Amino acid sequence: MRTDRPPSCLAPPAAVARRDTLSPIELENLNFAYPVRRVLDGVSFNVPPRTVCGLLGPNGSGKTTLFRLLATLLPAPPGAARVLGLDVAERPREVRRCLGVAFQSPALDRRLTVEENLRQHGHLYGLFGRDLSGRIARELERADLRDRAREPVGRLSGGQQRRVELAKCLLPTPRVLLLDEPGSGLDPAARLAFRGLLRGLCDEQGVTVLLTTHHLDDADACDRIVILDRGRVVDSGAPDALRAQISGECVLLRGRDLPALAARISEQLGVTAEADDGGLRIESDRGYELVARLMQRFGDRIESVTLSRPTLEDVFLRRTGHRLECDRRAEGRS
Repeated sequence: MRTDRPPSCLAPPAAVARRDTLSPIELENLNFAYPVRRVLDGVSFNVPPRTVCGLLGPNGSGKTTLFRLLATLLPAPPGAARVLGLDVAERPREVRRCLGVAFQSPALDRRLTVEENLRQHGHLYGLFGRDLSGRIARELERADLRDRAREPVGRLSGGQQRRVELAKCLLPTPRVLLLDEPGSGLDPAARLAFRGLLRGLCDEQGVTVLLTTHHLDDADACDRIVILDRGRVVDSGAPDALRAQISGECVLLRGRDLPALAARISEQLGVTAEADDGGLRIESDRGYELVARLMQRFGDRIESVTLSRPTLEDVFLRRTGHRLECDRRAEGRS
């Protein structure tokens, strides 16, 4: 029988209030291995409340496996992962009541309308009647989809469909959102709008977001970043703090006979030029002065020169020794 009362599968308000004081996500020496290889190796970090935290790493770094462990889709080792103080291994059903989860692959019925997709999802959580209708109206308004409520999902743009996914997972009012590659397949404008929606959830609703990404601009918009590579945490912190680890500017040279050019730069200018992305990369506290000296000494051998501030790509390169996009073949297997 349908009822308008809050379903028993959802955490009562008092329990939610108590959990607001806990660290939403805590990982301590988390290890995980498939039969053929180890995927996570001693992963430890915390996510503060009301923040957007990004798991940044190349495909194959372990992001998706970590996502599945937190979403209780894979068996986690006891004591290694907690959501709002709940051990993921020992209390998976309670953990699921606290989570909103949106996967990288769409989980929408394209033939149903936006409202019908939301209503079906609400039924899975035991939501019915006026309560469910009110929640649907609230999330349609929040996602700016009210005028699309009766439109089949298949007619929506990629960005609008992603907002429908987010509206779905917000129906049970979760305290923690897990989003797997939320910017995947979206154009820059849609990704910017989606990031703004996440920021509003944190600031206005007190939601904590953990998302996986290999897009630098998505990571740069996060409050905190955890950099994963080959199953290990290689660095973490606010984007500005991570970039501040690299002083000055980055100079990228392209030209002829790069190994010989690197040797001559080191010999004559006393700076180290490292091979990177088909060119030579130099870090300098006074990059603009270095560019002038390079052109004066080696202008006939330099085809192009780029001067830029340090990026998260530079941080990743410094920490791992390789580029972020180095392993596309591993996509979907981490």
